[in-house]
Amino acid sequence: MQETNRIAESTVSLTDSILHYRQIHGRTFQNSKTTEYWAPNDDQQNDGLDITHHYLTLLLDDQLFLAPLGDHPQNVLDVGTGTGIWAMDFADQFPSAEVVGTDISPIQPSWVPPNCKFEIDDAQMPWTWPVNRFDFVHIRNLHGSIRDWPALYAQCFRHTKPGGFVEELEFDIATKSDKVGPDHIFVQWNNLFAECGEKMGRTFKVAAQMKQQIIDAGFVDVVQKKWKVPIGGWASDPKLKLVGQYTLLFLDQSLEGFALYMLKEIMGWEYDEIQVLVAKMRQALKDWRLYPYYEMYSATFYFPLCPQRSVVNH
Repeated sequence: MQETNRIAESTVSLTDSILHYRQIHGRTFQNSKTTEYWAPNDDQQNDGLDITHHYLTLLLDDQLFLAPLGDHPQNVLDVGTGTGIWAMDFADQFPSAEVVGTDISPIQPSWVPPNCKFEIDDAQMPWTWPVNRFDFVHIRNLHGSIRDWPALYAQCFRHTKPGGFVEELEFDIATKSDKVGPDHIFVQWNNLFAECGEKMGRTFKVAAQMKQQIIDAGFVDVVQKKWKVPIGGWASDPKLKLVGQYTLLFLDQSLEGFALYMLKEIMGWEYDEIQVLVAKMRQALKDWRLYPYYEMYSATFYFPLCPQRSVVNH
């Protein structure tokens, strides 16, 4: 009985610690003991994560992934699952798969497909999964979150089955425009976030670095692709026009959340200064004459059945 009580007390303590969020000017942030994540985990920001899932799926022609998985994947891991929407969609599409989504923040729903589950876990800590466990490991939008990317790829290598795949999608977070000069708010915003990432020791520049780090980890047949993702509805292509409209919607409601932790906690800015910067950035993003865009990179890579290495660029 005493042992049961101790376990129950420990579980309550763990639950309390997971749900004990940091508050910064009315926004909540995960208060993890192992890592600090720079974006909020409240409803406003989580809605933005689901919007991102929607426009990325549109961008990939209504596909959840690019890897040639076949029709019956078995064990699938979604690292940094966020709201869990990708993991749930994958589980619905592939009833044969057992899908696990991990995150440091418990923001996933409780009503999920029977072959999908979520676990509170920090991907930067040693993985406890069996070696050669997963047919597919999915990583998306973890920029600014990982202190040691080579170590993460090494864990992916250890826990992916021979013949299995890992796929990662990451944004180059720099807002680009061919119409602005070096003093524009886009450039100022980009430089601030790059500086914050380096000060935290968790770079936002993973998109440009990931291919070589993936190769160094031992994966083969690394296929990298790049997209120009419009911000706003200025693109003439109907699909990209819709993607751009959703991208702007996501940014419009997410900018303050992005800036609060980074600029207040890392850079020491005052709240009013942050609001001024956010307002300028929001106004510029809505100026279609600037044709703003991001670049998104994907890397699909294969656990080797033999030691030969090769790289494919697109």
